[in-house]
Amino acid sequence: MKNIYKYLLLLPALLFVTSCEDEFLDEPPEYSIDSENFFNSEDDYQQALIAAYDLLAAVGYVTTITSEIASDNAEAGGESATDVVAWQEINNMEHTPVNDQLRNIWNWNYAGINRCNYIFEFQDKTDFEGRTQVLAETSFLRAYYYFQLVKWFGDLPMPLDKRVLFGEASGFARLPKAEVYTQIEEDLTFAAATLNPIASQQGRATRGAALALLGKVHLYQDDFEAAATQLQTVINEGQYDLFGDLENLFLSQNENSIESVFEIQYSNVQGAGFECLQCSEGNVMVGFSGIRGYEGPIYRSGFSFNVPVQELVDAFETGDTRLEAAILDIEAFAAEQTETVSFVEGFDHTGYYTQKYLPRQGEAFQDPNLTNRTNIRQIRYADVLLMAAEALNRGNGDDAQALAYVNQVRSRGGLANINVSGSDLTQAIYQERRVEFAGEGHRFFDLVRTGNAASEIDGFQTGKHEVFPIPLIEIQLAGNVWQQNPNY
Repeated sequence: MKNIYKYLLLLPALLFVTSCEDEFLDEPPEYSIDSENFFNSEDDYQQALIAAYDLLAAVGYVTTITSEIASDNAEAGGESATDVVAWQEINNMEHTPVNDQLRNIWNWNYAGINRCNYIFEFQDKTDFEGRTQVLAETSFLRAYYYFQLVKWFGDLPMPLDKRVLFGEASGFARLPKAEVYTQIEEDLTFAAATLNPIASQQGRATRGAALALLGKVHLYQDDFEAAATQLQTVINEGQYDLFGDLENLFLSQNENSIESVFEIQYSNVQGAGFECLQCSEGNVMVGFSGIRGYEGPIYRSGFSFNVPVQELVDAFETGDTRLEAAILDIEAFAAEQTETVSFVEGFDHTGYYTQKYLPRQGEAFQDPNLTNRTNIRQIRYADVLLMAAEALNRGNGDDAQALAYVNQVRSRGGLANINVSGSDLTQAIYQERRVEFAGEGHRFFDLVRTGNAASEIDGFQTGKHEVFPIPLIEIQLAGNVWQQNPNY
C-alpha cells in the first residue's frame, strides 16, 4: 500500500483540473484530466481509489492526537501555552468555531468523501472485472470519513455520489446524525458483503475491517444487538488474533500484524512541509508526540505534544505489561541507561510520553518531524473483542461470553482473570478500554457515548461538548445556511 502513495501528490490535482480554451493554441493542455478523458480504464479507477485512500493519512493523525488531547488521558503539551493554540483550547474545553485543528478534521474528511463521490459519480462509465471491488473499497472509505465527521460534529451535510465543487456547499442542508448513520451502515453493509477477507495490498479495506467498523457504528448508536452480531462474526471467522509480543506491537516491523483489522499506512517518503501537513506521506503525529530536545539512545527528538497524565498511569493495575508498552516514563528510562540521556521539559510536562507513537532511531528519514513511517493501528482485534464484550453486556446478552472476551485481553497484558457481571462488568470493560487503547484516540468518544465525559473531563459541559463546533468559515462559505452546534 505504501508503494501506491507515490502517485498521490500529483493525482489529486489532476482529478479536478478541467480543460480550457486558448485562442493561441490548437492543442488541449497536456495535463487536462476530467470526466471526458478519465475513468476510461481500470487503471483510472484504481488511481482515483488511491487518491481516496490518501486522505486517511491526514485524517488518521489529526483525529487520533486531537481526540486524545481532548480526553482525560493527556495534556496538550508542546513548547508553551501558545504552541498550537488550537490544541491548547481543545485540551481546556475552551475551543470555539475558530479552531484550526477542527477545521482540518472537517476539511480533510470531506476531501476524502469528495474523492469517493467522484468515483461514484462515474461508476457506470466503464465496466471492468474489478469494478465491484473498487466500489466496495470506496464505500468503506466514504463510511469511514463520514463516521469520523458524525462523531466530531453531529448533524452533517451529506453529499452522495457526486463531487461538491467550490460554491456548491449551500445546496446541502445539515441532516440529522441518524440519517448519516443510516448511510454509513448502507455503505459498510455493501462493503462487508463484497470485499475479500484478505487485502490485495496491505492497507486496503477487507471484509473484516468493514464488519468491525459496522459493529463500532452500531455500538456508537447503542444498538447493542446489531453490534454484537457484526463483531462476533469477525471473531468467529477466525482471521485475526491478539499479537503475542505486546511490548513491540507498535514498532514498524510489526505493522499489519495478525492483530491488525484496519491499519492506516505511512511511509518515510518526503512529501510535506509544515505549511501542508496533509501532504505528508509520513505519520505526523509521531514527531509531534516525541520527546522535546531529546538526545540519547533508542528514540529521536520531537515536539512533546500529547503527553499522558499521571491519572492514566495510575489506571493500570500492578503487573499490567500494557503500561510500559503504552507509556514511557522519561526519568525512569534515563536512569536505566548507561549513556547520557537529556531532554527539554515542554509545556504541561508530566514526565510521560506516548510510547506507542514515539519517533525512534534506526529508520531512514528525509524529515523525521513529518515522515515517520509508523502506521496508526486504527482497528485492532483487541478493540473487536472489547466492543463485542460491551455489546453483549450492555445489551442484556451473554455476560459469560463478554467476560471471556475481556479476560482474553487481560491475559495478554499479564493480568489474572476477573469474575464479575452486570454493571460491574460494564465498568470493567470501560476500564479495560482505557488502558488497552491508551494513546490511540478512543478515550474521548468512549466517554461521550457512554455518558461519562462530564464526570471525567475537566471543563466538559453537558449539552455542548458532546460534539465540536462546525468551523465558522465553513458555515460562511455555505452561505450561512447551517446552524451552529448548541452553545458554541
